[in-house]
Amino acid sequence: MNSSITFPESHPSTVNVAARLSEMARAMPQALAVVEPVARSGDRWSYRSITFDELDADSGAIAAGLLDFGIEPGMRMALLVAPGIDFVSLAFALLKARVVQILIDPGMGPRRMLKCLSDADPHGFIAISRGQVIRSMMRRCFRRAQLNVTVGRRWFWGGPTLEQVRRRGACASAAQLADLKFQFLNVSAETPAAIAFTSGSTGPAKGVLYRHGNFDRQVTEIRDYYGIQRGEVDVPCFPLFGLFNAAMGVTSVVPAMNPSRPAMVDPRNIIAAINDWQATQVFGSPAIWNVVGRYCERHNIRLPSLRRVLSAGAPVPAHVLRRMKACIHPNGEMHTPYGATEALPVASNCGAVVLGETLAQTEQGAGVCVGRRFGGIQWRVIRISDDPISTTAELIELPRGEVGELIVRGPVVTTEYYANSSATAAAKIQDIDGRRFWHRMGDVGRLDEQDRFWFWGRMSQRVTTVSGHMFTIPCEAIFNQHPRIYRSALVGIGSRGQQIPAIVVEPLPGAMPSTRMEIKQLIGELRELAVTAAHTTMIERIFIRKSLPVDVRHNVKINREQLAVWAAKQRA
Repeated sequence: MNSSITFPESHPSTVNVAARLSEMARAMPQALAVVEPVARSGDRWSYRSITFDELDADSGAIAAGLLDFGIEPGMRMALLVAPGIDFVSLAFALLKARVVQILIDPGMGPRRMLKCLSDADPHGFIAISRGQVIRSMMRRCFRRAQLNVTVGRRWFWGGPTLEQVRRRGACASAAQLADLKFQFLNVSAETPAAIAFTSGSTGPAKGVLYRHGNFDRQVTEIRDYYGIQRGEVDVPCFPLFGLFNAAMGVTSVVPAMNPSRPAMVDPRNIIAAINDWQATQVFGSPAIWNVVGRYCERHNIRLPSLRRVLSAGAPVPAHVLRRMKACIHPNGEMHTPYGATEALPVASNCGAVVLGETLAQTEQGAGVCVGRRFGGIQWRVIRISDDPISTTAELIELPRGEVGELIVRGPVVTTEYYANSSATAAAKIQDIDGRRFWHRMGDVGRLDEQDRFWFWGRMSQRVTTVSGHMFTIPCEAIFNQHPRIYRSALVGIGSRGQQIPAIVVEPLPGAMPSTRMEIKQLIGELRELAVTAAHTTMIERIFIRKSLPVDVRHNVKINREQLAVWAAKQRA
């Protein structure tokens, strides 16, 4: 890697996360920043790596090269690169060049991905060859995209390759570097840094505008809350977490997996990355740890170096918590951070508290306790409303214990969606001072006397009958107690206000009934469960499916909207 370009010591007031990388390069220059798998031979992987010093120098060279090729601060560039060294280096280069990077999960599918890219209206693409092929074929959708960099082999389209950008940056003049240094250290907290798209699991995917201040505070909150130390080793199964690691002095070992298909992960690859590098931390979807935990249990595998497992995206089932806690270090813990693309992190709970305290209540329909809020977060529960709320003067805050909609405020909370004023109006509430904003999480639940939030489900997925609201998580918990059921989904049939509640269940692997008699017996047993709780007695319609549809990002959020359409057809 090029080592001729380095960045200066971070200014005390800078909020550009890339300054933290430069700090780590000075403090621990030869420590490994990113490790990626290259090839597998039998059960062994070979790897390539880059140190913090090399990563800082390489991202600096790329930043200088991008500016020299005509990309300007404030421009929007789509970043379509596979997880690994190049992805991390490019992300930091864009932060240093003050370019707004567009981040999209390719797992959402070609059609929705193209829609998101079109909405973001990029000035160019930094993409692998396949991404540039798609851009070239859809040129009419991306008329503004005239500045394009190819990572890998360039074919019939124009623009430089990443290697050409690197070489150009290495030849940057002293004046160019001095200007880059000045601008880099004087980025304000309000300067746009990225557009990150939501998964679109409960509606159209929206581009969340991140500012440098949001990213900077995220690093601080995550590091301090979990006590993450320099020199630790993490296996991030979600690409963006690699950026936080580099800013915290943590080595990222990129696992061999398709990040857009976490439920299909090969557990051997995750286990190899953990044990080969004695990882102390891992981060990923509950779907990943479901697969890894089952594999470790089945083959009596231990992961003794692991002391911290982070899992986000949806509530983590108790069986996943138990299996993972059983295979990691005896003093290790599994943490379940809660948040959203628009506001992350908000709160966190841990396996010891869930298994030892809150699980019993969850199984009886009390909701899922997401834990205590992070230090920089304020939260309230307000009366449920589907209408926009312009200012805090219009909302009605509920007392502790009452179920309503959660709103949050703090430095990690974003203030708007990019070029989507209607979505911003629906999700943001301006504070009475006119300067700060609350974000409507779209989740319903309650706050307890310990100031912990208990999640009852998505507001848009509630079922509204003639008798009132029914919420997904409390209702599904009753049916999930059946020994043959893996998970379930509450859906409403008909128009809101007069919906008929129905439950759709997914049996455990190998437990799917195969005859009419077996189906009738299982449904009968589930109906017996329904009458054991007051909030599920009116659920009479029960459907069985081999698998429930889930979101593309984490492979765990159930697509209840899709199931509702399916259930209505079954009724007909």
